[in-house]
Amino acid sequence: MTDSSGTALSGGSSPSREGSGPGRVARSGPIPRSALAQRMSLLGWSLVLLPGAALGAVLATLWITSISIAALGAGIPLTLLATVLVRWFADLHRQWAADRLGEPVPARPYQPTPDAGWPVRLWTILRDPATWRDWIWLVVNSITIWLSCGLSLLFFLFGVVYLTYPLIYQLTPSQVFRTPMGEGFRLHSVAQSFGLVPLGPVFLLLWYVTAVRLANLNARVIRALLGPTEQARLRARVQQLATSRAETVDTQAGELRRIERDLHDGAQARLVSLGMSLGLAEQLLPNDPQAAQQLLAEARESISSALTELRDLVRGIHPPVLADRGLDGALKALALVNPIPTTVVTRLPGRLPAPIESAAYFAVAEALSNAIKHAQAQQIRITVEFAPHRGGAAGELTMLVSDDGRGGASIDSGTGLRGIVRRLAAFDGTLTVDSPPGGPTEVRMSLPCVS
Repeated sequence: MTDSSGTALSGGSSPSREGSGPGRVARSGPIPRSALAQRMSLLGWSLVLLPGAALGAVLATLWITSISIAALGAGIPLTLLATVLVRWFADLHRQWAADRLGEPVPARPYQPTPDAGWPVRLWTILRDPATWRDWIWLVVNSITIWLSCGLSLLFFLFGVVYLTYPLIYQLTPSQVFRTPMGEGFRLHSVAQSFGLVPLGPVFLLLWYVTAVRLANLNARVIRALLGPTEQARLRARVQQLATSRAETVDTQAGELRRIERDLHDGAQARLVSLGMSLGLAEQLLPNDPQAAQQLLAEARESISSALTELRDLVRGIHPPVLADRGLDGALKALALVNPIPTTVVTRLPGRLPAPIESAAYFAVAEALSNAIKHAQAQQIRITVEFAPHRGGAAGELTMLVSDDGRGGASIDSGTGLRGIVRRLAAFDGTLTVDSPPGGPTEVRMSLPCVS
């Protein structure tokens, strides 16, 4: 893998410093923690999730009760309220499972609730299979949580208790902590309580070894029950592809209209003017050679302008530098003409497929154009990196355009970022924007591809 970087400057600006404010690269993953800190964090989550399971049981009871009295009318608003609470509760667990497993747990596609009366809303909710799976999860979670997080917490507590049993024996009344293993094993002195101390490290070792596995088990149960079914995934995928295809067709049609307009209003008009000038020069040549010479000079300038417009048009379709030097060279060439000091850092294993290179180039160019027009930035940094998946040449191309401007950028605030989203969607790509008011702004784009 090659690692190349370059800084493009214009207007005599000083070189931008790598690692400065706008040039920082967004975190690509969670901050590494020690194994013990990770397990202590899971222990804290156990103290949160176990009461949460009790809350889930209360919600399940509330829902069953409200359904049973829905025929009386009074249970309908209670059922709707319980549904909102359960879906909010399920979303929290999906987020926890996603953080635990390191991959997103997509929400199930709930059927949209119509803007109608309460009985119609209730009937829509009851007909939604996702609703019933939520309730099934509430019941299952109230059991599995004790076999995962609860068991891990017990291992830890037993370890601490047995490790400090002599102290507990000394400080507690004589009626408690004297039969740690039943009436058949009664302690009569502090010295005898020291015999239980070796059990402390054993239980702590069990907790240390099983904490992550049990937490992951709980996360997988959440993913299995709260994630979409295979049929729901297929429907969502078909809908996504249909939407992406429609947007791609609209984008291509718009590009064709733009090319036709540029040819008609630009190069074609200049060529027509050129033909008229040459015809007039031909008529004036016998009688007025000086005027004919002036018309020929104007015709030569028109040819130069037409060639420039055609080159710009071709560059807008597919830049020649992209075909000759690849994505790395094309982005550096793009940065060279940028009026704002721009740093380009690329980590690419070589050439990527031509459609991917083209999509990545124009996505970065559009993000860069937005930063120039709206961000009022002093520095811009472009970082492009290809990360292969394990065991294959396929991977993900990540592009990050960051600036130190005023921030406040949003996908919904203009057509520029939405155009990038449509362009990337044709390749199953994604775009995320982190742009708090006051800056800095980070536009992260990704494209799945093969090196």
